[in-house]
Amino acid sequence: MSTDRASGRAQGRSSRRQRAVRRRLRAYLLGFGAVIAALAIVGGLAAAVSVAVGPRVTNVHVDPAAAIAASGARLIITTSQSLAEVDADQVTVTPATPFQVDTAGRTLGIRFTVPLDDSTEYTVSIAGVTGVSGDVATTITETFTTPASEIFLLQRGTAEGDTIFRTDLTGEQAVAVFAADHIEDFRATAEHLVVWIDDAGTSSLIVTDLDGNDPQELPLPAEGYLSGLQSADRGEQIGYLFTDADPSVEGALESALFTTSLNDPAAEPTRVAVAGVDERIAQWSFVPDTDSILLMTFDGALMLTQADGADPTAFGSALAIDGIAAGTSEAIIERLDGIYVLDLATGDESVLVPADTEGLEGAVLPIPGGETVRTLYPVTAEGYPTGATEVAVVTAEGTATVVYSAPATDALLQTCVSPSGQYVAVLVAPGVADNPYDGYQLPLPETVETHIIEVSPEGGVAQEVVALTGFAISWCQTSVAWR
Repeated sequence: MSTDRASGRAQGRSSRRQRAVRRRLRAYLLGFGAVIAALAIVGGLAAAVSVAVGPRVTNVHVDPAAAIAASGARLIITTSQSLAEVDADQVTVTPATPFQVDTAGRTLGIRFTVPLDDSTEYTVSIAGVTGVSGDVATTITETFTTPASEIFLLQRGTAEGDTIFRTDLTGEQAVAVFAADHIEDFRATAEHLVVWIDDAGTSSLIVTDLDGNDPQELPLPAEGYLSGLQSADRGEQIGYLFTDADPSVEGALESALFTTSLNDPAAEPTRVAVAGVDERIAQWSFVPDTDSILLMTFDGALMLTQADGADPTAFGSALAIDGIAAGTSEAIIERLDGIYVLDLATGDESVLVPADTEGLEGAVLPIPGGETVRTLYPVTAEGYPTGATEVAVVTAEGTATVVYSAPATDALLQTCVSPSGQYVAVLVAPGVADNPYDGYQLPLPETVETHIIEVSPEGGVAQEVVALTGFAISWCQTSVAWR
């Protein structure tokens, strides 16, 4: 009897404990459910608020230094929502510059199709931006400032030898970065310097970083000498013409075109030869924003080809390649019957409109926007050259604005333009009658000056920024006196 009562009391206590546990479990589940419901409501409200206010900017990326060096720099904007497609009509860039726009998920990209000016504030405004699931539009505005230009310049005959300097456009912060005996020329890429050195008629190429450190000798096709050293606007590619030390030997290379990648300095150079045409190259140029090369053979055949010589396109005969504007496919070509603007993408060409000035026209350099930089030779009323030389910026309609004048006592040796066309660099030999040439393969007067002119400053009047001692400013695509 007592055992039954004890068992009943134990069962009662167990039953009460179970009921208490069930009550606590129900309370926990009810509370947890309330929390989940509240979170769902808050999340729904947040999503509704996000849609209601439209896309918000969460990240912005742009490289202003790269934007002044070459075309193709991008402003990348990441937002809080996947975006509806943005049209170019919704985008305004100030100061005005050509661009392309693309939309992918939460990312909006603005690609600048030409290089930008230095020391300039750019504002990009995109109106009517909406998410793919919302109808609330917002305007996104971003501003960035490009840095001041930095250039490289070569001086021959310094105390340390021939020296490459890096400097700003004041010339007051020049730093020597590389020196060697007998530097013929050099080119600068985004990451490297490539230095052409001559030793008793035999050439070598040295690649360094932009501070002149970690020098390495690039392999050449054989022992010989170079000409026409160039660098691509991107991709760390360089090219040059090579001639064997004894070109009279059967099978020797003569003015053969080679390219090499600075990303693999030890690799053997690649020969660029187009089947069926003269393999000797008179002139050539990398085509901006592509892997293509425009070349002219010794017999005047003008060809567009891939970097290995494949898939050539013939463009008739030519006398010279004057240049290709950065960020475009338009080349200035000299033919027997005149100077033409040739679109390498379509094959269309048109006659270059003459400058509206009296006198003779010389070299023509294209710049983005359809303008050109031309060398002019003024004449007297009787039609005779005065001996002076002028450099003018000429619009597509032929309106010329003279930005530099050299007297008859000076020799104008070369003009080059900055990537955006903001500046023109004019290489001058002052007092050329008493300024003897040196004995280099690319000979130059012993004293040369590079005058830098800002051709489109605020106020619209061209003005000289500085005159620097030296030549081969890193804006130049080709060597001085190489034509």
